[in-house]
Amino acid sequence: MTLAAGPEGDAGAPLRPRRRFRPRGRASAVPSAGAAVLSSAPPAAPVVPATGDPRGAVHHPARAALRTPVHPLVDHPTHPPAPPASRRPGGPWAAWSPCTPQECLPPRATTGTLRLARRTAALLSVLAVAVTVVPAAALLGARVLDPVLRALHRAVLRAAGVRLVVRGGPLAPTDGRGALVVADHTSWIDIPALGAIGPVTMLAKREVRDWPLIGALAARIGTLFVHREGLSRLPGTVATCADALRDGTLVGVFPEATTWCGAISGDYRRAPFQAAIDAGAPVRPVTVAITTPDGRPTTAAAFVGEQTLGDTVGRVLRLPGLVCEVTVGELVEPGPHTDRRALAARARDRVRHPRPATTATAV
Repeated sequence: MTLAAGPEGDAGAPLRPRRRFRPRGRASAVPSAGAAVLSSAPPAAPVVPATGDPRGAVHHPARAALRTPVHPLVDHPTHPPAPPASRRPGGPWAAWSPCTPQECLPPRATTGTLRLARRTAALLSVLAVAVTVVPAAALLGARVLDPVLRALHRAVLRAAGVRLVVRGGPLAPTDGRGALVVADHTSWIDIPALGAIGPVTMLAKREVRDWPLIGALAARIGTLFVHREGLSRLPGTVATCADALRDGTLVGVFPEATTWCGAISGDYRRAPFQAAIDAGAPVRPVTVAITTPDGRPTTAAAFVGEQTLGDTVGRVLRLPGLVCEVTVGELVEPGPHTDRRALAARARDRVRHPRPATTATAV
């Protein structure tokens, strides 16, 4: 999905007009072109036109999706169709997304080679420091490790040219309880953005453990690795997550179970919310929005489809800059009779329709 005209490195280029994003009032036959998108996620709002385009208004669902619900069936001019869960590859339980680099990402930048080299060197320097410092800090306990991790996550974002803006209060409940921190997942940037504002223990797919360097660091700081396809292991994962919440841990999870580009979003898996119910822990909804420096939504940082980590990081490093805005929502408390379906729906609504925050802090 192209949100900005021209290559990724051209942040100031005018946007290319698109067909109007048209909601329909009810489900109907899908056109032969396959443009209709069936989504069980909370629908998006009437789109907000971008400014400064002399050729006409540009409509984009990603920003509007954070505001007001619309109808479940929408037309999208470029996004691939999202079939019902029962007809998805691997069945309804498999982690799946229709997003692909060809459909959802801007053209690869042809400029910014020196910027790429400079930022790559900066990122490698941060990782080298992390390899040295994190094991020692972990031995000294959370009082030392937590601020070290926040500083390293902020350094990763700065090295990548991403400016972090935080709206709302801290992630942790004021009474010292643990909390399930939930957010939609579009980019690798989401993880350092959460880590930069709180000591979050992430729930990650088992494959991350095998990533060079990053996997070892993730394991060292206590990341909870799960087998996404192994349903027989699910009760154990829920129990492990609930134990961490009872111990006062902030457990971070992306309930979509995989990345989506942000133009449309996926269903929320309910298992993590069962852990919150079992532990009597609240849910902290967090909204992460990635824009160009002038405020335009962009999918340039998305990590989708068959992309490699190197490809998605390289795309970001070539850009003149990005802004990652994190809005920390109010706690969602599970009631005495709340089931995981209802709790997941409430959390999803708070993530995609955040209440305005009065203060913003650049981190």
